[in-house]
Order: sequence, then C-alpha cells, then structure tokens
Amino acid sequence: MSTAQALRHLRDRLSPSDRMPLVFLGHGSPMNAIEDTAFSRAWTELGQSLPRPKAILVVSAHWMTRGTTLVDVSAMPRTIHDFHGFPEALYAESYPASGNPELAREVVTLLASHHAEEDETWGLDHGAWTILKFLYPEADVPVFQVSIDMGRGLDYQLELGRTLSELRDRGVLILGSGNVVHNLRAMRPGGKPQDFALEFDTLFADRLTDRNLAALADQQQLGSLLRMAHPSVDHYLPALTVAGASDAKDELTFMTASIDLGSVSMRSFVFHKA
Repeated sequence: MSTAQALRHLRDRLSPSDRMPLVFLGHGSPMNAIEDTAFSRAWTELGQSLPRPKAILVVSAHWMTRGTTLVDVSAMPRTIHDFHGFPEALYAESYPASGNPELAREVVTLLASHHAEEDETWGLDHGAWTILKFLYPEADVPVFQVSIDMGRGLDYQLELGRTLSELRDRGVLILGSGNVVHNLRAMRPGGKPQDFALEFDTLFADRLTDRNLAALADQQQLGSLLRMAHPSVDHYLPALTVAGASDAKDELTFMTASIDLGSVSMRSFVFHKA
C-alpha cells in the first residue's frame, strides 16, 4: 500500500472515539520541519485524519535516561533545538503547546514499576516538535514527553507500552518518534538504500504485521542485523513502546515506508480500531 493509499485508508477508518489510535512516526532529519517533503506532507494529512486527543504523550528517541523513566510535568514545555550545524531557520522554530502537569503526574504513578520520576527541565525535543507542528499545527493540544530508559532491554520498552495502553481509553494519543532503521555512520546522501537497512526494515514490518512482538524485542535473535540497523537502539525503542501498547483488536496501517539517506528508515505506522 502506497503512502497515499494508506492515508486515504486511515481517513476512512479513523473517527472520533474514546479509544485513541497509536502512532509511530519515523522523523528522520530535522530539516523535515522546515522543508516541503513527502514526509512532512504525509504528517499533515495524517493530522487531518486523526481524532482530536485530550492530550498527547510522546516517547522520543532524543530523551534518553538510564535507570529511571522521567515524565515531563512542566506547564509549558520548552522547544528544544537539540542539533547542530543546521540553518538558522530551524533554530527559530517554536512549538508553544501547553503541558498537562496533572495527567503527567498520574503517568508517574502509573509507571511506578518503571522507576518513574517527575521532571520539569526537559520540554519538547526535535523528535517531538518537528512532527507535532504538522500533526497539530495550532499547538492547541496539551503534550508531554516520557523518556526512554537506555539501561533496560528491548522487552522493557514493550512492557512500558503495555502499561501506558490504558491511557488510550482516556483520550490520550500515544506518539512514538524515532526510526525503524537509524545508522548515521552508513548514510549515503542521494544514494540507494543499504542492503542491511532494507532487510531490517522488511523484517520489522513482517514481524509487526504478524504481531510477533517478542521477536522484535529479542536482541540475541536479531543479532548483527540489529547492530547494523541501530549502532545505538535509541531510535528503535519508541517503535517498541507503540507496538507494546497495541492489542489484537487493532488494525495496523503502514505509511512513508521508504529508506532515506541510504540508512534511515522513514517507515511509520498507526494502530487503530478495525
């Protein structure tokens, strides 16, 4: 299914509901935030199809912690420009959405088993605001981030998603932002996709379609292919969070399923009511 077909399918199937869909977006280069790309256009169309949430919980590849899971409880999350060497126009970007301190503190309690703690210093990193500006351009939906604990295994992130899944019935959109393949050392700007990138991207899509989440979190079984696709797994973990929050009743739709820069998968997916 092409991205255009996927977006038409989602537009037909997504409707106002108390049970929110789950979204994972491959965010890729920060330049997608200020350029007219196939990805930014797809995010805009997706935002026009999504039911309006009461709040958005973002799990981004760019907020990494170790030994704890932090939850941003600030009232007005700051826009973080956590990148270097880009045009000045990118640093001028701002996403002035409010936070939701009350709900965020409830999430801290919900994630007590994940050693969750409150945080008021983070905000919205570029894994969050560069896509939110297209999904909800008016910045009129409260949003807050939850960190990824890099000290834990892959299955831990699946369990985090399972714990968070109850928020779907409270009008909360769980949004993961990372990349299914993310190896910046192997980038080929303008070049064809690397073989390992295509192989891992296809494996991920097949396992997710089969709902074989255990295989996606089996680091030993994924072996060297995972290490090639992810020298560090930070961009992989948000995809597992979103997958973990899904259930057997969800329908799965893929979009923007392509490899950018040779070694960055832009594959995105949405779990939604059938």
